[in-house]
Amino acid sequence: MLESLLAFAGAAVLIAMAPGPSTVVIMRQSMRSGRRAGLATVLGNETGVLLWGVAAAVGLSALLAASRLAFEGLRVAGAVVLVWFGVRALWHARRGGPAAAGAGEDLGAGSDAGAGGSGWRSYRLGLVTNFANPKAGVFAVSFLPQFVPEGWPVAAVLVGFSVLWALIDLVWYTAVVWLVGAARQVLGRPGVRRRLDQVSGVVLVGLGVRLAAEAR
Repeated sequence: MLESLLAFAGAAVLIAMAPGPSTVVIMRQSMRSGRRAGLATVLGNETGVLLWGVAAAVGLSALLAASRLAFEGLRVAGAVVLVWFGVRALWHARRGGPAAAGAGEDLGAGSDAGAGGSGWRSYRLGLVTNFANPKAGVFAVSFLPQFVPEGWPVAAVLVGFSVLWALIDLVWYTAVVWLVGAARQVLGRPGVRRRLDQVSGVVLVGLGVRLAAEAR
């Protein structure tokens, strides 16, 4: 079991470090609204990781992998969500300025002035971003089971691995949030923030378009 656990942990570290939509969204929230909002986004993302893992344990992810209609529906919905987040980032970049940045924010926005509301919005943003990628579910059902040792209860081990996966993700993204927070004085300058909003917007739109265009 220890050998399987170490192999899984090593693979999970590499997966956590691979950039994707969650990385972009977590960095943007940390830059715009501070470490508290960034950490709330991380917690939302890890809730999604846990739910995908539990879904794999009870067989729901296998259903998603087997059903083309379910996969395609979730894929299109996820693509729309990512493109919407990207368009919103580009819109805020176009408006520019500190005053505009805090006004009329959507699901993933908010300012430090409303820490509770901003934290909840950031949590939902992380959760929705994770769910926007149907390949996470397919990945969970194809990735997690291969580390289950022979003779061990599959469902229980999958849930345990999901918790470990979420914890590894949590450590990595917390480090990302801390680094962005340390550089926030520079990143928070209107000109720099506008450029970063433009970059994150283009990346999110690109990821959404790629998700929509990809064949299964």
